[in-house]
Amino acid sequence: MRRNYLCVLLLCVLRAAWAQSVATDPSPTPVPTASEGCGDPSPAAPPDPSQGTGNAPEAKWWSLHFQATSIGQEHGSFPSPYEGANSLPAHPEKRVSVTGTIFGALRLNQHFEFVVDPEIAGGKGFGEITGIAGFPNGEIPRVSSATPTLYLARGYMKNTWALGSATVAVEDDVNQVAESRSVARYTSIVGKFGLTDFFDNNAYSHDPRAQFMNWAIMYNGAWDYPADVRGYTIGTVQELTMKWWSLRATTALEPTVANGPNLDWRVAKNRGDVVEYEQRYRLRGQAGALRTLGFLNREDGGTFLEALQQTGIPDLSPTRRNGTIKYGFGLNLEQALTSDIGVFARYGWADGKTEAWAFTQIDRSLSGGLSVCGRLWKRPNDHIGVGAVRNYLSGDQRAFLAAGGMGFIIGDGRLNYRPEAIVETYYAWRVAPMLTLSADYQRIANPAYNQDRGPVSVYSARVHLER
Repeated sequence: MRRNYLCVLLLCVLRAAWAQSVATDPSPTPVPTASEGCGDPSPAAPPDPSQGTGNAPEAKWWSLHFQATSIGQEHGSFPSPYEGANSLPAHPEKRVSVTGTIFGALRLNQHFEFVVDPEIAGGKGFGEITGIAGFPNGEIPRVSSATPTLYLARGYMKNTWALGSATVAVEDDVNQVAESRSVARYTSIVGKFGLTDFFDNNAYSHDPRAQFMNWAIMYNGAWDYPADVRGYTIGTVQELTMKWWSLRATTALEPTVANGPNLDWRVAKNRGDVVEYEQRYRLRGQAGALRTLGFLNREDGGTFLEALQQTGIPDLSPTRRNGTIKYGFGLNLEQALTSDIGVFARYGWADGKTEAWAFTQIDRSLSGGLSVCGRLWKRPNDHIGVGAVRNYLSGDQRAFLAAGGMGFIIGDGRLNYRPEAIVETYYAWRVAPMLTLSADYQRIANPAYNQDRGPVSVYSARVHLER
């Protein structure tokens, strides 16, 4: 009986949403976005398809863009009484990463689009991309070898169905063909993509090629999102979009091993499921959005408590079993204060019982920051960002690391626990229409949650070319 009531309630909600979309004026106010009036849409991922402004563009059947990004980073020596296998080296390091992507989209008819993005990536991160849970280079997940390598980043089919007569203008952009698109619509995507293309978006902190570079500031650090070592997966995304809200869900493949290059096709046993609700609004005339995300991963993972029952140094390998569950949630807020200033905040929580499998070792994460458009100093295409994050571990994972255990990204051989605290600031200078140079500074206290090591200062220079 309870199930029947829930079905009736769901049908009523969908019916009301449908009625609202049909009653919408044929020329509605564009769906609000906190990024209005300052900066460009993220070039690193497909922009939110619910956004669009201006008069209806000339409809096209194709779109082609490209990007190239290089990030150079350096850290000096820092206090370190000991090191483990996954420690950040205490001696000075200089590292460079480079990526290049071609974004291609082809409209087959009014309902179907095909997206294909070949990409090349190479370079190295500090250590072996180890020693910091909130790693300082957001481009590194796509770099698995120092030698530049060509691969397919995205290749998916998108099917869109209008649910009302009201439309909104969508300009030609990355993985987006110019058109007039229905405000209310249902979208289905099947193929290869990055889950962060569609989930955990934020106008002020989502793109390491143009905004913050730190993993735990640009994304929800506690969301262990399904992906291979380069940050991509294969799956399906379903999205229902109305004028002021969206509901999206996905089922995607997990890697066969932690942070591995190969995806696990045993979907009945191992997979990642994600649901996100996005509410758009205006507060005192300024655009904002609040997103609530929940995830449930099934993976061939191990658990910390079981590993701690072993004699000697705990090892996760014997505890790994197909279908091991890891779950959590996230809150994501963006709010424009003026047309030139916006703020953001995220909170992430994971159960902390199971090892990280695809992203990084964070069980709780609280971040926030500020983005300021250069229009205030007569540089309308420049922007400044200031952000901070504080990452935490569960009691189970603390005990595991303190006993000498190793995850795939951190492990000093022992642990004097304190939360990992990171501050980042950057300035992005638009030198030419296609070229942006950025200077970035990060201060990392208690790297890998160990107050015996650090703090570490990371200096970065970024070159970004896009069209």
